[in-house]
Amino acid sequence: MEQPRFLTLPDGSRLAYRHVAGTVPGILFCSGFNSDMQGNKALALDAWCREQGRQFTRFDYYGHGSSSGRVEDGCIGRWRDDTLAVLDRVTSGTQLLVGSSMGGWLMLLVALARPERLCGLVGLAAAPDFTERLAADLTARQRQQLAATGYADLPNCYDDGQPYRIGRHMLEEGAAHLLLEDRIPVHLPVRLIHGQRDEDVPWQLSLALAERLGSDDVELQLVKNGDHRLSEPADLQRLRDTVQRLLAV
Repeated sequence: MEQPRFLTLPDGSRLAYRHVAGTVPGILFCSGFNSDMQGNKALALDAWCREQGRQFTRFDYYGHGSSSGRVEDGCIGRWRDDTLAVLDRVTSGTQLLVGSSMGGWLMLLVALARPERLCGLVGLAAAPDFTERLAADLTARQRQQLAATGYADLPNCYDDGQPYRIGRHMLEEGAAHLLLEDRIPVHLPVRLIHGQRDEDVPWQLSLALAERLGSDDVELQLVKNGDHRLSEPADLQRLRDTVQRLLAV
């Protein structure tokens, strides 16, 4: 497998990325919290874009995957800026943003900052404002750990089951980027897909998001047996079909 390339940021940190040249609109994939660009959805889109001869870009946020830093030292604003750096310095031409979970929040923030670069958004179990819900759900023990050390370890039901770490700064800084409290002035075509068996992000959140988006071109697909990851073969085919239809608009 080809090695990732690295984008060096002004503070010296490095973002790992993989870029496939091709026709535009291209696709820029934004992964979820504590995930990386090697997930099934990113790889499925990578393969599809190569078949289509379409530009495709995936990357790791600061503290994620092969990028530098620790995830507990990151925050929503930093990861938004990581996404903007990749959009500005790696991709070319118009892009379709595909955001999974936290990536769905980041794609909205990027759409507000660079609407002229985008042709649409696809959110998979999009999780805007998730830091508010995460903070509210902390146990007493996790709150004590957060107060004493600046971070808290949360159970992880995926992969190897090792706990993952969140930083107090991430929870506090997220308040500066909340979207669901008001109208969201994004006027691009948006497609949202959410599993109704999602135990991490309630599917009703995508309903609330659809209502708050300024765009009139918003569609929501609810998957009755879909979980948070939406990475089963049928889910990946649904993603490809949704992207293909949106690019044809």
